[in-house]
Amino acid sequence: AVACASAVRAPRLHVGWRQDESAALAGVSGRFVYALENGKPSAQLDKILAVLSALGLHLELHRGGATEIHPGPELVGR
Repeated sequence: AVACASAVRAPRLHVGWRQDESAALAGVSGRFVYALENGKPSAQLDKILAVLSALGLHLELHRGGATEIHPGPELVGR
């Protein structure tokens, strides 16, 4: 949850968006983005993916439980 929080917060701040702006672009509530950035222990995967997509990020899941969040191609080199 903490890794996801920082992986969402840092890119959002980098592009200068408020939480409610990120939420609107992702089609989720501002409360959801706030909770996600504050380590919400459980959340709907479709909503998490929507927020990541709005920020130009993608999620990779690996066998054994490892999870990584990476910038999408449009953010690489910024």
